Amino acid sequence: MALQQIVEQTVTGLGYELIEIERLAGGLLRVTIDWPWVASQQDALPAVEPRFVTVEDCETVTRQLLFALEVDAVEYSRLEVSSPGIDRLLRNAQDFERFLGHEVDVTLKAPVGAAAMGQVNANRKKFRGTLERGAAADGVQAQWQLVWSEPLKAKPGQRISKNRPPAPVHVLGFALDELREARLAPVVNFKGRGTAAAPDGA
Repeated sequence: MALQQIVEQTVTGLGYELIEIERLAGGLLRVTIDWPWVASQQDALPAVEPRFVTVEDCETVTRQLLFALEVDAVEYSRLEVSSPGIDRLLRNAQDFERFLGHEVDVTLKAPVGAAAMGQVNANRKKFRGTLERGAAADGVQAQWQLVWSEPLKAKPGQRISKNRPPAPVHVLGFALDELREARLAPVVNFKGRGTAAAPDGA
């Protein structure tokens, strides 16, 4: 079996969700796991406490993967199983639904092209903004959208006027098949444990 299939079957068979597989320098095989997320079907239900992946969870998956990889003779030097970091990969529509309202970094497969009356570079592929559900534009419904603003930077020695107009708000609508990659923006909150992903425990 292919590596992706071996790892995914093992991880999901233990009740976890496979987030990412990476082959790194020195033969390191890194596997990132999380607890599956289930959206509440009733808004009236109380919020469910987020469930975090623990060291014990990683050890459980590691033991099972060591066996599965040996059976299929997968070549690697070291195996590392971990929980998602602050730049958690978003893989599918469920991930996007889970992290609505969070700040997200997206990389498009192709440049955005002419947009926002020239305020956005036509060759730009990378964007950071708040993830929202898509809105209709020109009769086309986008699946998702990023919303952000980019204040104009003052020139050296230039004072910023209090009466300066607010920065323009930009909206980028996109479908998942237009993305090369999407991750939670690694925004650290020093006031507590959390990051931008903390409300969902990723």
